[in-house]
Amino acid sequence: MLILCNHQLSRSILPEQSSMAEHKTNLHIAMFPWLAFGHILPFLQLSKSLAQKGHHISFISTQRNLQRLPKIPPNLSPSLKLIPFPLPHIPNLPQNAECTADVTPEQGQFLWEALDSLEEPLTKFLEDYRPDWIIYDFATHWLPPIAVKFDIPCVYFNIFNASMIAYYGSASEMLREDGGSRLIPEDFIVPPKWIPFSSNLALHFHEAPKRGALLKRNKSKSPVYRLGTAIQGCEFMAVRSCIEFEGEWLRLLENELCLKPAIPVGLLPPPILQDSGVEVDERWLSIKKWLDKQRERSVVYVAFGSESSLTQHQVTELALGLEISELPFFWVLRTPHVTNFLENELSMLLPTGFEDRVKDRGFITMDWVPQLSILAHRSVGSFLTHGGWSSIIEGLGYGLRLILLPLSPPQALNARVLVSKNIGLEIPRNERDGSFTRDSVAESVKVVMVHKEGELLGTKAMEMKKIFGDEERQERYMDNFDRFLREYKRCS
Repeated sequence: MLILCNHQLSRSILPEQSSMAEHKTNLHIAMFPWLAFGHILPFLQLSKSLAQKGHHISFISTQRNLQRLPKIPPNLSPSLKLIPFPLPHIPNLPQNAECTADVTPEQGQFLWEALDSLEEPLTKFLEDYRPDWIIYDFATHWLPPIAVKFDIPCVYFNIFNASMIAYYGSASEMLREDGGSRLIPEDFIVPPKWIPFSSNLALHFHEAPKRGALLKRNKSKSPVYRLGTAIQGCEFMAVRSCIEFEGEWLRLLENELCLKPAIPVGLLPPPILQDSGVEVDERWLSIKKWLDKQRERSVVYVAFGSESSLTQHQVTELALGLEISELPFFWVLRTPHVTNFLENELSMLLPTGFEDRVKDRGFITMDWVPQLSILAHRSVGSFLTHGGWSSIIEGLGYGLRLILLPLSPPQALNARVLVSKNIGLEIPRNERDGSFTRDSVAESVKVVMVHKEGELLGTKAMEMKKIFGDEERQERYMDNFDRFLREYKRCS
């Protein structure tokens, strides 16, 4: 296997301006993300960036997932190859279900089984092609031993930020047979003992794992076990983050928790409005016409990502909260997990009469929308979001104030970090059951958009825009990651 070159890797945190002219050996890099588009798309963005550096990329996923990806730019298609693996049939997994967007939460366990069934074809691919690197996700706990067998070095790519990984502790903590140092839900509602600085990084009681889940969490198929194995088995970690935003967390990962390099690859923001064709798209023209009528920085954009859904009760309370706020809003509404629901039947989801009452200041759609174009529009002033890392990156890239309504533990941890930095405001919820009210929604929206307290959020958001929206700064992180891949390989 490779020999770790400590004299080079000690520079892992800070990006550098470095000439690549001396070491231009291009590499073959295999990419293998978890079967969720919240993971697949960041992996694809990283793949494009590496292909632009001259590397040859084999991007591996299932046939249907690859067909749903954005088209690869013509200048990159010779270097970025999509490699489809057929997904074997798994009992109880719906027909044609190949990613988390295709299944309900209750069916998610069968998708894990489907992923594990890809071990054999991936082994065959690595044996046949022997890439210089394989960059993998947290889900494939079985991959590092296979890579060792074929002398292929591994990078674990963490699509979340560094603080989220730090919350779960070291790999040894995640893999402890006794269940680790946190055994009851109450252990998760305070910051972990291994965080050496002041922090609010903790879950609320309704977000904490329940006792039954904790007892099973170190079994070989649990997400926590997979994450620990992924970290333990890699040569180094690549983290979708930057030193300017969370340098203390990156240092904690590298120096105390993982004891291996944690390389920030930058935020991998989507290209700023690079899809020029959006201006002539009829859907965008109708959206733009509505946005153009609104006052500058007056609109609340509401969206919860492509895979997060509210319950019917949450939809009702959110709708009535937006109504009570009396502020203009643009809401991209996804179908909740309910039975007997007809696609695109807004009237089944929204309170009676809601659409008529807000028709002069509310735009509500269940269709796909060009989110970047909306976020960039002069009339949008805040982003009411679930707090997914990709959504945060996009919102702060345009300097928007963030209103946070997390729907999962990783999103909740993101929200806590943003609140601690005065970058976002979290909608208050019942600590025990996670419920929120229309009044808490309305008050939060008004605080961010109208009240004096919102001015600080606006100032901090514009400060973050200088980091999250700085493409040159982010490109330097990718240059640094490119250097590591090349120089690390030269140490073998």
